[in-house]
Amino acid sequence: MAKEFKLSAQRYAELKEELNYLKTVREREVANQIKEARSFGDLSENSEYDEAKNEQGRLYSRIAEIENILANSLVIQEEEQGGESEYIRLGSRVLVLDTEFQEQESYQIVGSQEADPMSGRISEESPFGRALLGKQKGDDVVVEAPAGSIHYQILEIQR
Repeated sequence: MAKEFKLSAQRYAELKEELNYLKTVREREVANQIKEARSFGDLSENSEYDEAKNEQGRLYSRIAEIENILANSLVIQEEEQGGESEYIRLGSRVLVLDTEFQEQESYQIVGSQEADPMSGRISEESPFGRALLGKQKGDDVVVEAPAGSIHYQILEIQR
């Protein structure tokens, strides 16, 4: 069974747009690069041809990857916009307090395809994301990290 990818409607649309671009514009560009490189003569010593063929391989690999993601995706519906939510789920924005350093941090729980920890977008499959899912405002959460246990308190949950 194929892995299911959880995506926001926005990310799903972005992937569809990228796929369309790759299949139309980019594929034509790569085909022209190959055609031009062939015109240089002997293919056995033609680095432009080799590079163009490698680019074509990367292009088709990315197309296959996006098609797989789209075919096995589950678009997360965001019923509520703004406001507080009772519990943390995919798409929730969470304000937590690191109880050791007394620092507040804000995160959004997203699918693995959208995760970007540096931007505060945490995958629901990560240890931190798994620890937060299903919790409510005021709950204490312990996340097991390589450096040891990290304790958080959930201050706010928004959809």
